[in-house]
Amino acid sequence: MAGGKLSPRQKMINLMYLVFIAMMALNMSKEVLSAFGLMNEKLAESNVISTERNNAFMTGLAEKVSEQPEKYTPLKEKADQISALSNEFNAYLDKIKSEITADLSDPTDYETMDKSVTLDQKFFAGGKVTPSAQEFLDNVSKYRDGVSAAIKEVKEVDPSVASDVEKTFSTSDVKDRSGVNKKWLNYNFEGFPLVATLTKLTQMQADVKTTESKVLSALLAGQQASELSFSNYEAIVVADKTAFFSGEKFKGRIVLGRFDATLKPTKVMVNGKEQTEVQNGQIMLDFPAGNIGEREVAGELEFKEGDSIVKIPIKSSYTVIPRPNSAVISADKMNVVYRGVNNPMTISIPGVPNVNASAPGLRKSGGAGKYMMNVTTVKARTVSIKVSGKLANGTTVSDSKKFRIKDIPRPVGTVRGEDGSIKMARNALEISSIGAILPDFDFDIKLKVTAFKFKVEGQPTVSVRGGRLNSKAKSALRKAKRGSAVQIIDIKAQLTTNAGYKLKKISPVIVELTN
Repeated sequence: MAGGKLSPRQKMINLMYLVFIAMMALNMSKEVLSAFGLMNEKLAESNVISTERNNAFMTGLAEKVSEQPEKYTPLKEKADQISALSNEFNAYLDKIKSEITADLSDPTDYETMDKSVTLDQKFFAGGKVTPSAQEFLDNVSKYRDGVSAAIKEVKEVDPSVASDVEKTFSTSDVKDRSGVNKKWLNYNFEGFPLVATLTKLTQMQADVKTTESKVLSALLAGQQASELSFSNYEAIVVADKTAFFSGEKFKGRIVLGRFDATLKPTKVMVNGKEQTEVQNGQIMLDFPAGNIGEREVAGELEFKEGDSIVKIPIKSSYTVIPRPNSAVISADKMNVVYRGVNNPMTISIPGVPNVNASAPGLRKSGGAGKYMMNVTTVKARTVSIKVSGKLANGTTVSDSKKFRIKDIPRPVGTVRGEDGSIKMARNALEISSIGAILPDFDFDIKLKVTAFKFKVEGQPTVSVRGGRLNSKAKSALRKAKRGSAVQIIDIKAQLTTNAGYKLKKISPVIVELTN
C-alpha cells in the first residue's frame, strides 16, 4: 500500500486508512464487554455465598472446640491460619479492584471498560515490572506458599490438596498459543480491557474461596479419619421402627458409629441386664417395649484395649405410642412437588398395610405405598393429598396433607456440556452440540434444545433450529477472529418427557475462540 513513488497526499490517505483499520481492530464488541461484566457480577455473588459457607464452617468448628477442646483445638488453629491467609489475600485483591476502578463514574457501566491503560500503567509502566506488580506477585506467592505449607504440616491430609493449591496459584512462566514462553503476569493481565482484568481478579477471589473450602473440608476429613481408638466411638441404638404400640416388644440393634463386623465387646449391659446375642458387630435387642410414653435405653459397652478396659456409654430413648389415627405422608425427593415432572411419593399409615390416597395427578407406581404425582396441569399453588385406611380392628383412620407446587427452575445453556463463559477451538465449536441442563435440580431429567441464536462479532445474528450449528452459523463462525467471543443466546429447549411444558428463559453461553 505504501510501496512505489506516491504523492504526499496519497501517502497521507494510506496512513489514515491504516489508522482506521487499527481503530476498528481495537474496538471490542460492546456485547462482549457487557458479558464480561455480567460474569464478574455472577462470580461476585458466588463469592458471597462461598464466604457465608466458609464462615459457617468456622462457626461450627468453634462450637466443636467448646464441646471437645482436646480433639478440635489443633484443627481450629490450623483452620484459623488458613482462613487468615485467605482473608488477607482476598482483601488485597479487593484493594487492587478498587484502585483500578477508582476513576470510573459508574463501576457497572462495563461497555466503557474497553481500555487496558489503567492496569498497564500500574503493573507495566516503562516496559518492565513495576513495584506494584511485584507486590501483587508477592501476595500471590505468600498466599500459595502459606496455605501449601500449612496443609503439609497436617499428616492426615492428602498431599494432593497442597499440590492443587500450588497449581491453582502458580505464577510460573506460561506458553502462549504460539508456544512462546511469557511471564505469568504479562500473559494474564497485560493489554487486556479493564472489564476483563476486573473479572480475572474476581475469579482469583473465587479460587481463594474454593481453596479455603476444599482445605477446611480436607482438614476435617483428615481429623475424622484419624479417630480410630475405641474411646472415640459412639454407641447408637437403631430401632426397627421409630415408635411402638403399647403391648409390643421393642426390637432393634446397638451398633457403633464406625461399623465393623469383626467387633465383639467384652461385656454389654442394657437397662441393668447383660446382653449376649451379637451378630456381625451388632448387639441384638429384644425386650418388652413398655407402656405409652418415652422410654430409655441405657447401659454401657466394654472393650479390651491393650491392658485397659474401655467403656462406651449407651444412652438413647424411644417413644411408645398408641395405635395410629393419622397418616404419614412424605415426598421422597423434597417437601414440594414440581410441575412438568413425575414426583415420587411415599404414602402410608403406621400399622395399616393398605391405604387409599387421592389427589389431582396422583397415581400408584409399583410397591406398597409408592405413588407418582404429576401436577403440570394444576393451576393452584398448593395441592392436598387425602389418605384413609382401616386398622386391624376395623377402625377407619384418615388424614390429609398440603404440598406447595413449584415450577422447574431456570435452565442453563451448555456447549459440549460446559456452561457459562468457556474457551474452545473453532473446529470443536463447529461440531459441538448445544444443550441445556438444570444444575443442582433434584430430578434427573433431560432437556432437548430445539432452537437457538448464534452471534459472532461483526456478523448478523443467525437463527438455528435444532441443537447444532447450521451452515449459516458455521459460515459466520469461520469469519470470527481468534480470541473473539461467540454468543449462543435465546436457547429454546423442552423436556424430553414432557414437550408441552414451558421452561423458564435459558441462560446463554459465551465461547472464547482459541484459534
